[in-house]
Amino acid sequence: VHARALAQRTSREPIIRKSIGAEVTGMTACPCAQNIMKDHAMMVLESLDMEKDKIEKFFKEVPMATHNQRGKGFLCIETDDDQHVPLEDVINVLKDSMSARIYELLKRGDESFVVMEAHKNPRFVEDCVRVMAKKVVGTFGHLPADARITIRQTNEESIHQHDAYAERHATLAELYAELNCE
Repeated sequence: VHARALAQRTSREPIIRKSIGAEVTGMTACPCAQNIMKDHAMMVLESLDMEKDKIEKFFKEVPMATHNQRGKGFLCIETDDDQHVPLEDVINVLKDSMSARIYELLKRGDESFVVMEAHKNPRFVEDCVRVMAKKVVGTFGHLPADARITIRQTNEESIHQHDAYAERHATLAELYAELNCE
């Protein structure tokens, strides 16, 4: 959890700004590797003379394998002191921006659900940041246009020796404009 308050004195009134944020861990599934696996599966199924419509039904029910990452999303909102930003909403935006939520303990059936959810919802690191931006606008659209938003996602790669990283700093007004919101 991140919390901060800043006070500044002008010739008129004091200006007080506050920020609240959080970092949440979740799971992401790589869309690129998944598409490669799907193309391979398609070739194999076609070589076995499986009908095209059955192949499509299969792919809708059973997502293809891919590599996964442990993702860490960070969201911080800075706004006027008189504005309320619920921490729970910040956390939910983060959790819902990755391929799937993660849990401390899971039964086998629940593990299957989490893996299936992630693989039906593959996201690159930059996709997570875009989804966060959309959810910020939808969840915190009541805040003033000059609210400052920091969005960050780091995915700890499982098959590469590097991590993937994306970050966006913007005002709420800038996010509205980028997302063509009214």
